Amino acid sequence: MSEDWTRGRRSDRKGGSMRNAALMLGIIGGLIAMLVGFFGYGYTELVGEHSEIGNVFGYVDDPQLIRFASFVAPLLAIAGGAMAKIRALFGGILMLLAAVLMYHAFGFGAFTMFPIGFCIVGGVLAIAAGKPDEPRPHF
Repeated sequence: MSEDWTRGRRSDRKGGSMRNAALMLGIIGGLIAMLVGFFGYGYTELVGEHSEIGNVFGYVDDPQLIRFASFVAPLLAIAGGAMAKIRALFGGILMLLAAVLMYHAFGFGAFTMFPIGFCIVGGVLAIAAGKPDEPRPHF
């Protein structure tokens, strides 16, 4: 057998395996962040309608930030993961922004550690994927 068996594999070109890992980490991190976002947004709505729940379980300091992050952070993570194969620099930046937004809004806890970690690792892998996407500059 010769070396020809690897010829058609896409992962052998342009840091493809790092980009594939960034793609998967961004999408999985975004899906988990979406679950966190559903509960975060729902809790702010529930406390807004029924203040006695806020008295029992506690109020949120900035409900607008929680609602904004619940919607935007999963979008950034999923879009960054989807862009990681073709536009690795932009995809990595979007995933890192999603991680920062989730950390700022929700903090680092039992339910946010994996989406934040997946987005950070995926963003770093996408940015460090090696060669530039195209011969022209990114901007």
